[in-house]
Amino acid sequence: MAEATVQMRGIRKQFPSCLANDNVDFTAYRGEIHALLGENGAGKSTLMSILTGVLQPDAGEICINGKPVMIRTPKDALQHGIGMIYQHFKLVKPFSVAENIVLSDDHVKVINKKKLEARVKALSERYCIEIDPGALTWQLSIGEQQRVEILKVLYRNANILILDEPTAVLTPQETQKLFSVLRNMRAAGKAVIIITHKLNEVLELSDRVAVLRKGQYIDTVETKDATVTSLTEMMVGKRVELNIDRSEPENLQLRLHMKDVTCVNPEGVITLNHATFDAYGGEILGIAGVAGSGQKELLESIAGLTPTESGEIEYFPPEHKGMDITKLSAVEISRLGIKLSFVPEDRLGMGLVGPMDMVDNMMIRSYRKGSSFWADRKNPRTLAERIIKELEVSTPGVSTPVGKLSGGNVQKVLVGREIASSPIVLMVAYPVRGLDINSSYTIYNLLNEQKKRGVSVLCVGEDLDVLLALCDRILVLCDGKVSGIVDARTATKEQIGLMMTHSEKGGRA
Repeated sequence: MAEATVQMRGIRKQFPSCLANDNVDFTAYRGEIHALLGENGAGKSTLMSILTGVLQPDAGEICINGKPVMIRTPKDALQHGIGMIYQHFKLVKPFSVAENIVLSDDHVKVINKKKLEARVKALSERYCIEIDPGALTWQLSIGEQQRVEILKVLYRNANILILDEPTAVLTPQETQKLFSVLRNMRAAGKAVIIITHKLNEVLELSDRVAVLRKGQYIDTVETKDATVTSLTEMMVGKRVELNIDRSEPENLQLRLHMKDVTCVNPEGVITLNHATFDAYGGEILGIAGVAGSGQKELLESIAGLTPTESGEIEYFPPEHKGMDITKLSAVEISRLGIKLSFVPEDRLGMGLVGPMDMVDNMMIRSYRKGSSFWADRKNPRTLAERIIKELEVSTPGVSTPVGKLSGGNVQKVLVGREIASSPIVLMVAYPVRGLDINSSYTIYNLLNEQKKRGVSVLCVGEDLDVLLALCDRILVLCDGKVSGIVDARTATKEQIGLMMTHSEKGGRA
């Protein structure tokens, strides 16, 4: 039998608002890839934060290689061979790959660049990790930066590697390269733990799967005996229909025309570069790209939240001629009655006001409609109660400040409010981020209902499997430029992945 390198027994962690881990057990073996699954709020991140010394458990014990240990800090974790690769990388961009790898090594007082690069090269070759030790970090792709993070923990002799959502920002091609690296580490006897929500990747990569639900340990199963349906039922506790009902587009009407739009951020960097596309009522247009490719700026320029440097944006209301909205602010767009609804990536920063309750957040959309001195609170309250019921928002009531809700419930409130405003154009950025599987499919169906009503839906997403199943067309961005627009019914993940890195030019569908 394989040797257990990590054993966590009876782990309990109580926060003021919730019991995050309730007597949780977890075991990982040498030479295996072990997936940790659970809905948002299930306790996965808390459990791994305890293993890496970021948090301290209220009860329970941790054994490494059969011996009980105390892990009070991340430094303690490293001394026990535990390394964490986070979703958001911690690299110094002006430094080289080798310099980043040695940066936090307390034992290195003087850097011999030649010897350091030779050591990093030998380490990368051992695990077949393609990287140039002398390359500057800012010149690397997202996938290459992730490999640097992996090398950082391997350099410190980590035998237990934990990766948090490792493929969230990778193209399909980079994902396969990562999988190859992880398999090489498994072959070398490492224990690899991945936290992810992508069930297809779990089935492709892992050997075993542990499932948490609402802070409790449910079971650990052999991946070869699991399916997407069985894992979903373990995560949710009931059977969930995982079907996106995509209808054929009908009576397409031009709603938006963007031509040669360029946006520049305050630092003078071009974030959107001569973007051109059309969006139609009665379709869902997906927007794909690696992180920071211009998705945010594309939507915000339409919504009047980001100024354009050049180009034009034209809006076509039902039964009216086109209107130039390029230079209009968000307030001016609203005063013209242009129905643009925007679900931003930053929910509380831009979408909702945290200290305000649900009713007040509903009123953000409706207060200008009142004809008297007193604002109407009856209709917003009714809307808030309807959203709670239909989207199963977990909240003590409509008077609870939105900022006290979990991220997933905040997202439900925001998406529900925007859809309820009867938009002509609905723009959503990562609409199911932070939602459980059941709620995610509820949102997918709501977007499809909007499409059937003739709404033009623009959806920025990071899961290409979902975009291919949900959308009618997919616009691909790379470095702020439109690489192409493809038919979602015939395109492949590999094709889109190449377009996301400018390796291939897509056509117009």
